[in-house]
Amino acid sequence: MTERDSALYPSTVLGRQLGDELRQFREAAGLSTGVAAEALDCTKGKISRLENGRVPVRVPDLMALLNAYNIHDAHILERLTILARTANRRRKEGWWNQYGPVLADTYRDYIALEAVSDSIRTFQCQLVPGLLQTPEYVRAVTVASKAWQTPDEIEQFVQVRLARQERLTSEPRLTMWAVVTEGVLRQQVGGPAVMRAQLDHLVAMTDEPNVTVQVLPFSRGAHGGMFGPYLLLSFPQVSALDVVRAENPTGAIWLEREPEVTRYRELFDDARTSALSPAESVARIKHIAKEHKP
Repeated sequence: MTERDSALYPSTVLGRQLGDELRQFREAAGLSTGVAAEALDCTKGKISRLENGRVPVRVPDLMALLNAYNIHDAHILERLTILARTANRRRKEGWWNQYGPVLADTYRDYIALEAVSDSIRTFQCQLVPGLLQTPEYVRAVTVASKAWQTPDEIEQFVQVRLARQERLTSEPRLTMWAVVTEGVLRQQVGGPAVMRAQLDHLVAMTDEPNVTVQVLPFSRGAHGGMFGPYLLLSFPQVSALDVVRAENPTGAIWLEREPEVTRYRELFDDARTSALSPAESVARIKHIAKEHKP
C-alpha cells in the first residue's frame, strides 16, 4: 500500500460502513436494487457501487434512499449524514474540525469512525490507550513524538485527546476493553510523578461500568501481540462491518476484510485470556503505581 493509498483508505472504510447500512435498510424494506435505482433515477449498478463503498454518497441521494426505505428516525438521519459527509470529503462536520491544522487526515477519519462506534477493543504494548491517558501523559507523549513543534500545536493535540475521552463518560457511552502489557505500566513516560498519576487514573477508570482493563504480565512470555498495537472498532448496527486499525511508528493501516478482522479478533481473545483477570489487573496496576516514586 502506498503512502497515498494509506491516506485515502480510511475514507473507503467510512464509505463501506455507510454502504453496508444502506444495503441493510434496503433489504429490510424488501426492495430490490432496481427499485432503489428508481428513487435516484440511476442504474442498478450505481446502487451496487454505493452499497460497496466504491462511490461517494451525496447527502441528497442519501436522503432520497432513506426516504424510499421509510427511514425517518432523526438520530439515524443525522448520524448517516455525518458519516456520508466525512466519507466523501465534500463537507465536514464534527468538533474535531476546529483542530484541522494539527490533525492528519487519517487521524480525523479515525475520530469520525470512533464517534459513530459503540465498542473498542484494543491491545497496547507501548502506551496507555489514548482514551485512558491523563493530560500530563498525553503531553509527554506528544512532546516525545516530535510530530508537533510549537507549544500551541502540542496543547491543541492534548485538547483533541481529552475531547475524545468524553465518549467514555457521556451518553451513549462507548464500551472499551483494553489489554496492556506490563511494560506499558513500567515505562516512565513523563517521569515518576506523571506515571503515578496515570496509573491511579487507570485504576479509577476501571470503576466505570463500560471500561475493562487487563494487564498482560511479563511472566506470560511470548504472545501474539508482540508485533505491535492495534484496535478493533465495532458499530451498533446489526451486521455492520468491524474495522481494525493496526498502528506503526509512521501511521496506521486500516483493515476491513473479514479474514483480516477475524484474525485480529482471535489475537485479542488470546490476549485477554492470557492476561490477568480485571480484578487481578487492578491490583497489579496499584502495585506498580507505588513503584513510581516521585
